[in-house]
Amino acid sequence: MNSQDNNESLPYAELPEASSTYTAGTVAASMVDGLGFRYYWASEGLRSEDLSYKPSAEARTTDETIDHILGLSTVILNSALHKVNEGNDFSELSFTEKRELTLVNLKTAADIFRKSEGLNQFTVVFKGSKGNSEYPFWNQI
Repeated sequence: MNSQDNNESLPYAELPEASSTYTAGTVAASMVDGLGFRYYWASEGLRSEDLSYKPSAEARTTDETIDHILGLSTVILNSALHKVNEGNDFSELSFTEKRELTLVNLKTAADIFRKSEGLNQFTVVFKGSKGNSEYPFWNQI
């Protein structure tokens, strides 16, 4: 499959149609959809020289920022799936794989949120050496 075909199969080339009902879940899903749409177009067509760009010595490279966003999308998805965040290593993935996984994570989470009436059930849980730390959905916003 060439990259153009792959891009056409990725979510968020266009914003999904707005929900006709307003619930906490549809509003949260719309926020995540907006993230996905913006990420899709901000990351579209990045070249290796773009990924290695670092605006200052203290800043992340674009590729490191892509990794960070992938990690955040995983936190959002794990919240939707009621899974504990245990850390992730994305170092073996290519940029194309990271981009696709980020977009799919956001789309999957948005679809789950869209079907829910409330958000209290979607906590963020991190596994730590001293046990789990749990945060309300509000912290994701």
